[in-house]
Amino acid sequence: LVSGMAFEALNHAGHLKDDLIVILNDNQMSISPTVGALSRHLNKIISNPFYNRVRDDIELLIRKMPKVGERMIRCVKRVDEGLKNLLVPGLLFEEMGFRYFGPLDGHNIRGLIQIIRNISRMKGPVFLHVVTQKGKDYKIAESDPAKWHASTPFCIETGEVKKPSTSKSYTQVFGKKAVALAEKNREVAAITAAMCDGTGLVEFSEKFPDRFFDVGIAEEHGVSFAAGLAKKGMTPLVAIYSTFLQRAHDQIIHDVALQALPVVFCLDRAGLVGEDGPTHHGVFDISYLRKIPGMTLMAPRDGRELEEMLDYAVSRKKGPIAVRYPRGAVAEETDCRLKEVTPPPIRHGRAEILRHGKDVLFVAYGSMVYTAFEAAELLEKEGVEAAVLNARFAKPLDEETILAMARDTKFVFTLEEGTLLGGFGSAVLELFQKESAGILPSIRTKTLGIPDQFIEHGKREMLLDSLGLSVDKIKSEVFQILEKDYA
Repeated sequence: LVSGMAFEALNHAGHLKDDLIVILNDNQMSISPTVGALSRHLNKIISNPFYNRVRDDIELLIRKMPKVGERMIRCVKRVDEGLKNLLVPGLLFEEMGFRYFGPLDGHNIRGLIQIIRNISRMKGPVFLHVVTQKGKDYKIAESDPAKWHASTPFCIETGEVKKPSTSKSYTQVFGKKAVALAEKNREVAAITAAMCDGTGLVEFSEKFPDRFFDVGIAEEHGVSFAAGLAKKGMTPLVAIYSTFLQRAHDQIIHDVALQALPVVFCLDRAGLVGEDGPTHHGVFDISYLRKIPGMTLMAPRDGRELEEMLDYAVSRKKGPIAVRYPRGAVAEETDCRLKEVTPPPIRHGRAEILRHGKDVLFVAYGSMVYTAFEAAELLEKEGVEAAVLNARFAKPLDEETILAMARDTKFVFTLEEGTLLGGFGSAVLELFQKESAGILPSIRTKTLGIPDQFIEHGKREMLLDSLGLSVDKIKSEVFQILEKDYA
């Protein structure tokens, strides 16, 4: 309810005066606890001692009346809403043109059904304020509702996760690094949109409460707020899931990019997120951010590189930077010879060469780098030499290195965990097109990524395989193309 769009809709509905029932499920939570003036107002209504004391005293007095007590109680309950509006009226919603009823017990299902039947006969817009408890009647969830917003398989009796992860997640790496940056630099602040725990900022919020800002589910305001902080000399880390940053596209352009402000966008859950499905897959950020003038786009191949990119992003101070990283455990070097590669430092718009090869070139971005490297190792065992380039930047591209390596190979594959339309692969194709009239008359290229469709629910590994982005599928694609072109 704290988002601008919700209030826009309420304001419009109150103006139209059409028959409409709006039900507010008020559990004082979104994913993390709700924040802001509206949340305090609603909580004040629920807990107002004057109203609750008067109501309880009247009920106690009536119950003491012989014979007629219970009948009068039922009658009084029918005028309960009138008494409530007299003592603690829902003025905010009444002024918007709604008839306000509440707060009511959201766990009393029979009572709610009766109330909804009654108000459904009323003319004009009605606002029903329902109070619930997140995790109701499961004590473990009641004690930590933010943690239990979404859970992995667990033991019902103890609440313990059945198969706890032993690997660090990208979210954890980001959270620790954000704290380290804030310890060294008093200008570093952190902003999130009701996702303190989900974005890994709990420790930051506890250690630096004066530099931590939870704006509620209001990504648009969060980005504009970050612009204001940056204008005052701060370096804000805006930690938002990739899919939710779409809501703030206008603010990114007008409030941040147009003024070339040093805001660092930390895009968690970039790419396929698995079981959360099409509403949560973060596959559009490369495309919708790449077109913004002055925007720098980065993606790490592993946790160490994420830390280095955050160091670089905070120190650059030249326009906005977006760093995208996926859900889940950080990529590990133990399963391939990538651990033998000494990474060069992060330099603006420069890629990292991981392998050389004369047959194919994999230009991989972010989470697809390890996949590309593993595919290259398997291809080598079957006589195909595959070069691998860790792009690091989708904007600006390392044009010099990409072109130089493309000259020395037969076929180029771009790999990304994002939409192909306007994405990283498109940027590489645009580079080749720009050069086609000169030194590179023809570069055989195939872009691998998310097609022009919404991706459904499923385990991330299964989805990647179905989209041709697993190691085995990439290897098969290479053989098909090489056999077709060079048979």
